[in-house]
Amino acid sequence: LNELIASLILKFKAPMVEVLSEANLSPSDIDHVILVGGTTRIPIIQELVQKYLEQPANCTINPDEVVALGAAIQASVIGGVTSDIVLIDVTPLSLGLETLGGVNTKLIPRNTSLPTSKTEVFSTAIDNQNSVEINVLQGERDFAANCKPLGTFKLSGIPPAPRGTPQIEVNFQLDVNGILKVIATDKTSGASKDLEIKDSNQRSKEEIDQIIEDAQKYSGEDKAEKEFVEIKNNAEALIYEAQRKLQEDSELAKSEKASQIQSTIDALRSGLNSKDRSAITQLMSELQTLLQ
Repeated sequence: LNELIASLILKFKAPMVEVLSEANLSPSDIDHVILVGGTTRIPIIQELVQKYLEQPANCTINPDEVVALGAAIQASVIGGVTSDIVLIDVTPLSLGLETLGGVNTKLIPRNTSLPTSKTEVFSTAIDNQNSVEINVLQGERDFAANCKPLGTFKLSGIPPAPRGTPQIEVNFQLDVNGILKVIATDKTSGASKDLEIKDSNQRSKEEIDQIIEDAQKYSGEDKAEKEFVEIKNNAEALIYEAQRKLQEDSELAKSEKASQIQSTIDALRSGLNSKDRSAITQLMSELQTLLQ
């Protein structure tokens, strides 16, 4: 029998390894192991659990009744009958927003305990930008195009300022019912806008598994593309800083170095168009040296 189900046993082990890895836990962090489902009566499965988790499973509860008992406990907690038990739910997929370059910036990672709240500060991408669009996303991929948009809203009333100067605070609040509230606030003017998204966690298990599988499948491609976007964003910020110095520093603008700076800026722009990473990195280093 053990030989016949050997391949299935390996599949049984995989979720244990994955769950501990995602929770950043080791077998020694586990207090008790409860078996669920009639299949767990097979001795080789119990041996696998004991070997991997370094402790014998708790066999005092009927594995056929565990899920029903858990549902009854949850109902008791929700109904206010029981108050000495805490059941913690987690978000099945990451939640974030779209940032410069179409990047999916995750604020609440997958498997975060609920309820939860996370705040990050962002800024503008162009001079005198008086509004920003907040595109809320759900998914594991690194780019917004490959994630599910949950909602979009615009924060207006940002005072005119150079790019990168405004401080825009974005707060994600996710409760135990899966209701997500996103609040964006300009810290200078106090202007604020919010969006409430209900049922943000309503995805089938098949959909969630497919999203996670795709993220793993395309992780290499996404990582490479994200690295280039970050290089591009840094290069454009450096070009902006160089041009600003040429405009504001009259002595620099009249010096021989000015032409070198401008030619390096032009070359860097060409490098960005060709997506030549080595050339972009080299030109950024040269431009930084010229600006010192």
